[in-house]
Amino acid sequence: MPFARAGQVVGLLGGSFDPAHEGHAHITKAALTRFGLDRVWWLVSPANPLKIRGPAPILDRVARAQAVMQHPRVTVTDIEARLGTRYTAQTIAALQDYYPGVRFVWLMGADNLAQFHRWQDWREIMARVPVGVLARPGDRISACMSRAARIFRADRLIGRASVLLGQADAPKWAFANLPMSQLSSTAIRETGKWSAGAVDDRPMGE
Repeated sequence: MPFARAGQVVGLLGGSFDPAHEGHAHITKAALTRFGLDRVWWLVSPANPLKIRGPAPILDRVARAQAVMQHPRVTVTDIEARLGTRYTAQTIAALQDYYPGVRFVWLMGADNLAQFHRWQDWREIMARVPVGVLARPGDRISACMSRAARIFRADRLIGRASVLLGQADAPKWAFANLPMSQLSSTAIRETGKWSAGAVDDRPMGE
């Protein structure tokens, strides 16, 4: 289990990372500064419950992620497999119980905000932790017009206020509009250099 002490702000970037790539590393570094985070944990999921086809073995995905993301404030973990959780809301609840006093922020791509209202217990996620949204090309308009964005419009931190997200009480969310890498896990798998698996449906969408 990764280490965190009470009072720290930890961003959670979940997904199958099948495989992890420099685009994931890029948005993680941006999240650290844009949202006022002390650390970020990559939550490499054991399997996506919404997908029929499973990803590559989790040990392979964790090893790849550790090779890609080498940063003193970022930890790659298979904590969901250890906790036995399947959905984001369950994972967040378990982490809050396990790490009392730690402030968690859920990180997601703008494409996921566009369909966030379809996630299991998505309102509970918003009620439990602040949410940091990272823009990727082509997803900004649909994300800002999404059902979740409209419902929680009054709770959005605008502009430079997004750096206060880690200290804000839920429900709060912020949108980081930044240049993104066009790399995708799908494209990497299609080269045949990585085991075929499911496309992530959690942060950054791949």
